[in-house]
Amino acid sequence: MQNWFHIIPKNTGLSSYVWIIFCILPFYFIFRSSSTLEIIFGILMFLLFFVSYRLSFLSKGWPVYVWVSIEMAISIVMTLLFGYVYFALFLAFFIGNIQNKVGFITLYVVHLVSTIATISIVFFKQSEMMLSQFPFIIISLIGVILLPLTMYNRIKHEKLEGQLEDANERISRLMIIEERQRIARDLHDTLGQKLSLIGLKSDLAGKLIYINRDAAKTEINDIHQTARTALKEVREMVSDMRGVKIKDEIAHIKQMLEAANIEFIIEGDPESITTPLFVENVLSMCLKESVTNVVKHSQASSCSVAIEQSLNEVVIMIHDNGIGIPAQEDFFTGHGLQGMRERLEFVNGSLEIESSNGTVLTIRVPNFIQQTKQEGLV
Repeated sequence: MQNWFHIIPKNTGLSSYVWIIFCILPFYFIFRSSSTLEIIFGILMFLLFFVSYRLSFLSKGWPVYVWVSIEMAISIVMTLLFGYVYFALFLAFFIGNIQNKVGFITLYVVHLVSTIATISIVFFKQSEMMLSQFPFIIISLIGVILLPLTMYNRIKHEKLEGQLEDANERISRLMIIEERQRIARDLHDTLGQKLSLIGLKSDLAGKLIYINRDAAKTEINDIHQTARTALKEVREMVSDMRGVKIKDEIAHIKQMLEAANIEFIIEGDPESITTPLFVENVLSMCLKESVTNVVKHSQASSCSVAIEQSLNEVVIMIHDNGIGIPAQEDFFTGHGLQGMRERLEFVNGSLEIESSNGTVLTIRVPNFIQQTKQEGLV
């Protein structure tokens, strides 16, 4: 469960030297007894306690509770016979390390009740001895109450931080993979077709140069124009890789729609969106692709973009008054929408398309990714 050096509790507000004193202090109480048998018995209890304590750190599953039960019994015996209550602090520290909720609560309640009951009994039997160390007993009781709760919450918090860090690392790795796939798709869509066209036209120009120089010249001009167009698209793709915020993308699509003589209506405040940068980048890319489809395919005269962020999700709706989607067409097979859907699935988002007085495209992305928490036994 933990290394041997965790037997000396750390990060509890007490120095390691104080805990070492608590380890040695039992001998003072033991040798104060007049009976040799009691001294031998006390030393055996002391050794048995720390052997059990060591084994409880090494064990997993039900043996942990067996060793803790033995330690509780030794702590009670040491308190009743010698008035030594400080083993309860060691137990309190270990109980706080148990992350199984039921096991933690059970041991915490049993330990607290047994410690209070034992101290009360000893107070009635050996009140003078207990009064001499009354302030330390009160401190021990406070430790028995607070130390397990503090350790339990601290370990749980550290565990959640570790899970979050692992999740962020996985997301980063997945982002790299997804970005590579996106670059591959964009390169194929952007350069593949145009390079094929350049190759065909080059072959054609090579044949026409001996037959029809004017036609060959036209083909060479087409090659030149196609190459310039490909270069422009590559530059735009590289610009997209740098990441664009939604408010910047709104400005770009406004210029795009104005150039296409399409009225642009914006609802909501793009600057109010608070999402991680990579999520906002995905939303911006999907928004750009959606409006590009409106310009290319919709034949619309107006386009509205509504942006809203609730407690649970970010919603972006793109509505145009164009021709809508033909009933026989599977719209997700083209127009870049399959790539949009894949990007959104990566951030647990969704894409919905409805043909109603034009086309309504709804993008939804949750504000967080819920993870299943698993608690071990200890």
